[in-house]
Amino acid sequence: MSEEAATSPKPAVKEGEMMNDSSKRIPTREKIAYGFGDFGNGFMFDLGQAYLTKFWIDACGIGAGAVAGIFAFTKIFDAFMDPIAGSVIDNRKNIGKRGKFRPVMMISAIILGIMTVVTFTMPSGLTGVQKIIYAYAAYMIWGLVYSFTNDPYGSLASVMSRNSQDRSFMATSRQVGSVGAQFIAGVAFIPLMGLIANGNTGVKEEHGYFWAAAVFALIGVAMFAVCYFGTKENVKVHRATGEAAKKEGFKDYIKVIFKNGPLGALILMTLFTISAMNTNNQMMVFYAQYNLGNIGLQPIINAIMMGCSIVGVFMIPTLTKHFGQKRTAMWSFVVGAVANLLNYFLPSNVITFIVLVTIGYTALAIPNGITWAMVSNAIDFGEWRSGVRKEAITYAAFNFSRKIAQSLAALVSAGVLALTGYVANATQTPRALNGIKAAMTLYPGLCLIIAAVVIGFLYKLDDKRFGEIADDLDHGRWEGGKIGESKATDKDKN
Repeated sequence: MSEEAATSPKPAVKEGEMMNDSSKRIPTREKIAYGFGDFGNGFMFDLGQAYLTKFWIDACGIGAGAVAGIFAFTKIFDAFMDPIAGSVIDNRKNIGKRGKFRPVMMISAIILGIMTVVTFTMPSGLTGVQKIIYAYAAYMIWGLVYSFTNDPYGSLASVMSRNSQDRSFMATSRQVGSVGAQFIAGVAFIPLMGLIANGNTGVKEEHGYFWAAAVFALIGVAMFAVCYFGTKENVKVHRATGEAAKKEGFKDYIKVIFKNGPLGALILMTLFTISAMNTNNQMMVFYAQYNLGNIGLQPIINAIMMGCSIVGVFMIPTLTKHFGQKRTAMWSFVVGAVANLLNYFLPSNVITFIVLVTIGYTALAIPNGITWAMVSNAIDFGEWRSGVRKEAITYAAFNFSRKIAQSLAALVSAGVLALTGYVANATQTPRALNGIKAAMTLYPGLCLIIAAVVIGFLYKLDDKRFGEIADDLDHGRWEGGKIGESKATDKDKN
């Protein structure tokens, strides 16, 4: 498919019409509504990534080492829940007019909002061990519900449109929503919590977290509702029948990963990119409070850093149009790595730190946005390669890597605090301060170098090859994995 064909105006899909041509476009309002899903997602997800560590350690009195264990175990547990969620969703029968993914996403989002508040709750009168058990249980249930929310949401993009420009737009819309939620959570949560829990109100600190989380969860569910009512499942997909339609087992899940080269590369890349981003978010409040000496800087730095990253995300369509998805992602990783490494080796200074952390975070937000389009492309690649389309389980395989990356980030963040002698609400030793700085800057820098290598050498599905594969799918050249008349090259089969 030529670039002109991909970018030229096409008639939008009419109400009730199912798409079967990769040149067809969907209305802009649907693509924007799709991004509201990750906006709502971020209102609940980002709280846990950025503030649960501090809530459990400082407000609840759980040790840093125990918190590292909670995050590590629960995230690994969550990762194994993703294939279960994906299999359940892919095997749904009697799908109604609302589609395969949207109803599951919306119902799960409501439950996720409730569980978000529960995770920021610590019942009074519990012993230290009981607090740890409660934290484990609440966050494990939260993670299970998150799988049933995020897997259908991520899969939804692949059945809204097969047009590459639409998918780039949706990837941008989604990333704008994600970074927008990070921006609001990073700027407003701590001030809101402090406003609720201060000396004048008589509300305890842990109760301040509870009410602030309740406000964010309510907004998050409302944003998912915008996504639910504003999108449609437009793509007509060829569902497998007979033997190919049997329910997946664990072996099928493994096949999805190891027989889909582009997906495997994205999974490996994501281990480093998401752990880098989450470590940055978790350590920011500690870095501002102790290394910079003023916790009040945290919302200011986040406002600058995440505000600029939103601007960067809006550049995704232009960047990918001129340089392609792969090259844009790879060079963004390189820029982010350099900025983070400079931030570690330069002396701590408010101005230089803000400038470099902003460059690093923006350079990471751009490829993270592009990744969503790449995952939709990998879903199509899997169908093209095998003749069987598995949206939810493919997305679950990708999401598995995100959960492992989140577990890794938690181990790095809370683990560094424990190993370097961090003491809650006290003056930190030089060793502890250096540990906070290393987790905040050095670790993300090294991760982004590895991510650049992975996407540069292992991800083979560039824009041109995907255009050929999309054309094959539009014309039914895929059944049983026998391409026959396919215009795609033989090396794409691997």
